Amino acid sequence: MSRPQGIRTDKLSLWYTKFQALVDVSLEIDHGRVTGLIGPSGCGKTTLLRSFNRINERIEGVRIEGHVHILGDDIYAPEVDLVELRKRVGMVFQRPNPLPLSVRENVLFGLRVHVPRGELRRDELNHAVESSLKEVGLWDALKDKLGQRATSLSLEQQQKLCIARLLPLRPEILLMDEPCSALDPSATQRVEELIRELRDRYTIVIVTHNMAQARRISDECVFMLLGQVIEHRRTEDLFLSPKDERTANYVEGRFG
Repeated sequence: MSRPQGIRTDKLSLWYTKFQALVDVSLEIDHGRVTGLIGPSGCGKTTLLRSFNRINERIEGVRIEGHVHILGDDIYAPEVDLVELRKRVGMVFQRPNPLPLSVRENVLFGLRVHVPRGELRRDELNHAVESSLKEVGLWDALKDKLGQRATSLSLEQQQKLCIARLLPLRPEILLMDEPCSALDPSATQRVEELIRELRDRYTIVIVTHNMAQARRISDECVFMLLGQVIEHRRTEDLFLSPKDERTANYVEGRFG
């Protein structure tokens, strides 16, 4: 039985003024898998990732053609509510970016923004904090420190907290832009373990420059070059028997 589709792009192209960063990108990314976006710097990985929640549109001079469907809905349709879209599609950035608030208020921030004041009872808020922190493996360490300023946590805890901050809104897609780039090897290992634990409940797309990391945590990989998708296959197949010579050259370290 095939998995339900998470993300589908159809001839997606994007320009930053005159520079074309994405060229006719057509992809199908299944739900419940970790898909890695790999390729040399400047190949369009992060631009593609940010196309899935329309963050690129914040940049002046951006022009987009083609379609992106998230769980069947065309997110570039004129009637799309960007606030609702970004509830469904959460984003984790390279460096942890906790708010200068308590651990508890970081987790609840999205709910405070999206749910009218007074509609959530205190016990519901408490449950959201506990369940989200448990899902990212932070509850035991932080349950007695919920009032502590989030920026005082370790980088590993901050990044996990940034993931936990997305969960009360019940997203369906998690986008991760090099989420381990600021972490040491032991913290990286623990965040990778978290990503593996979350894979069945979310569609996860991760940009990484680390080929070993891509092999460890992704189910499928998309190799990009000069704004184009060169190859999209099961991770092990892409690394062991790439179909395109350019993919082979990259994964074998001949450039990039």
